[in-house]
Amino acid sequence: MNHQHTEPTTSSSSSSSNHSNGGDSNVVVDGAVIVGAGPSGLAASACLKQKGIPSIILERCDCIASLWQHKTYDRLRLHLPKSFCQLPLHPFPSHYPKYPSKRQFISYLETYARKFGIKPHFNETVTAAEYDETVGLWRVKTTSCNDDVSEVGLGLGFSRCCKNKEYVCRWVVVATGENAEVVVPEMEGVEEFAGAVVHTCHYKSGEMFKGKRVLVVGSGNSGMEVCLDLCSFGARPSIVVRDTVHVLPQEMLGRSTFGLSMWLLKWLPIRLVDRFLLLLSWLIIGDISKLGLTRPKMGPLQLKNLTGKTPVLDVGTIPKIRSGHVQVRPGIRRLKRLAVEFVDGRVENYDAIILATGYKSNVPSWLRGGNMFCEKDGLPKSPFTNGWKGGHGLYAVGFTKHGLLGASIDARRIAEDIKQQWTSHDSSSKKQVHPILEQVF
Repeated sequence: MNHQHTEPTTSSSSSSSNHSNGGDSNVVVDGAVIVGAGPSGLAASACLKQKGIPSIILERCDCIASLWQHKTYDRLRLHLPKSFCQLPLHPFPSHYPKYPSKRQFISYLETYARKFGIKPHFNETVTAAEYDETVGLWRVKTTSCNDDVSEVGLGLGFSRCCKNKEYVCRWVVVATGENAEVVVPEMEGVEEFAGAVVHTCHYKSGEMFKGKRVLVVGSGNSGMEVCLDLCSFGARPSIVVRDTVHVLPQEMLGRSTFGLSMWLLKWLPIRLVDRFLLLLSWLIIGDISKLGLTRPKMGPLQLKNLTGKTPVLDVGTIPKIRSGHVQVRPGIRRLKRLAVEFVDGRVENYDAIILATGYKSNVPSWLRGGNMFCEKDGLPKSPFTNGWKGGHGLYAVGFTKHGLLGASIDARRIAEDIKQQWTSHDSSSKKQVHPILEQVF
């Protein structure tokens, strides 16, 4: 493994205008700037390091994989086998189960970061990134703030100390992913509702909901699994299902449904594979239309390829729906003080509402210009497998809607592409980097 030049060479200088509480600084980075220290950002950094390319990671939170560490429920496990979820250059430990737990996955990522010497810049939020055509380089602006205790009058108070930085570099790798910000739907009467309304990013377990009637909004993998978790703690959950949904068993014929699908696609057209999966699903979990769940007309794999919508892999919720422990409800018309009115006119009392309504990209809020990302949804305009590369040294990893496997593929491609530019720019051209960069300031 080549580890030459793997620590980013930087130079700093104070800017002419200092922040009132901390001061601004400019940082020159010879390698790549990666935005986001989730699995995608770690994978990109490791692949670059293996190619001998330096990089730094900018992370707004206080740890790697902050979504996994701070915003996931306790019972969460990988829904796909570990062989499809490992990051490049480092497999999961052999003693890990087929579907690692949340804690095991976090431990794996921490080991991964240590192995490759990845040390992100934590608590540093990227506020803007823009390509400067006058010098042919990227300007990445960040803010980091700390609350310091200080004496205010006769008592103690808090003084916020903020520092601004501007990184200048040739390559920017966007690794903030598809799950950067929560999605909270608009619901009429939400201010009137007397119970708790909680997004799954704040949900840890069903312990606090024991004996309560809970409405889960969202019928994806998270919504279905939260219902199962609520049942295990003695709650009485209902789930809102507004749209059609594909539900498949997590395993078929002794193999993971995902693994079986990938194997079948090597030999059969996608339509035949979809028909086979739906037949097996009907044999294993039965006719879900009798449970109030309607399948889309398009098959699960075709729908995934066309829209990115992932089928639900059932881990035990369907039997709970069949037994009546989980009730299926249509869309919400409005909320009342102690009740919910549904679009079919039914009104039912609930103690709490859990929003399993997912997340969205935040790239449009800080990436300036360029034509790589869509302003509406913050995702690359080009579909997988072509959405990893933009113009002027801009890259994206983890936006494929193909999970960790897609992110790993992106990371390898990005590292190889930057390696070719790094090699062609080596020797005499590379020696000119700092003199050119210093003209920026």
